[in-house]
Amino acid sequence: MSTPAPTSTSPSNTPTAAPSISAKGLSRHFGTFVAVDNVSFELPSAALVAFLGPNGAGKSTTMRLLTGFLAPSSGTARVCGMDVATDRVGVAKVLGYLPENGPLYPDQTPAEILAFLGGARGLSAGDLRTRIDAVVAQTRLAEVYHKPTGKLSKGFKQRVGMAAALLHDPRVLILDEPTAGLDPNQVDQMRNLLAELAKTKLILLSTHILSEVRALAQRVLVVSRGKLVHDGAGESLGRNEREMEEQFRKLTAAKAA
Repeated sequence: MSTPAPTSTSPSNTPTAAPSISAKGLSRHFGTFVAVDNVSFELPSAALVAFLGPNGAGKSTTMRLLTGFLAPSSGTARVCGMDVATDRVGVAKVLGYLPENGPLYPDQTPAEILAFLGGARGLSAGDLRTRIDAVVAQTRLAEVYHKPTGKLSKGFKQRVGMAAALLHDPRVLILDEPTAGLDPNQVDQMRNLLAELAKTKLILLSTHILSEVRALAQRVLVVSRGKLVHDGAGESLGRNEREMEEQFRKLTAAKAA
């Protein structure tokens, strides 16, 4: 069995500017199971790119490869020109990562978590204060700033994780389901924040919510069974959610020839 080559409807496959993320032949095996299979793409310096696929398709594994959390079985990943495998410290300086259900210390408050992370990243006292003030305002954490995270709702915990990812003002953000657990008002606030951030940063956003893709994404990547099966402009899956759902099903349920 084989998987069709990815469809492409966007000239962004051959960017003229240096890419912020470059994946070439990226693969990851767990024993005999192939989680990510020869995936290649390049992403620009300022855009929101949606990363779609059914559960188990390889989205989270690909994101972990791009962040250096996992080592590839083959292929390379580069962030802002730096090889993730050989310069993880350099990559960490320019990359913010929000994993799905990211771990937090339940006894620490957002204030304590952000102070600890800022110190670990080597931010000076003045820069840390400025950045904490900025991310608390961006993620609207003021009302829970001094409450233990273990007592916060899932939505607030997600916002603490987002604040942590933004703390060092990274050039690239990799976000795995950032609106999970948020109420409708919080989702709207998060989408507005992402749209603003995408003006100056690259955001790679994993989501199952097609309305987010339609509202935010300039580009869409779709993976299925570990392979990249679609790479196109934001509207390339369809003009509305029904068309997008139909195209998504076709891409991810296609049988090999």
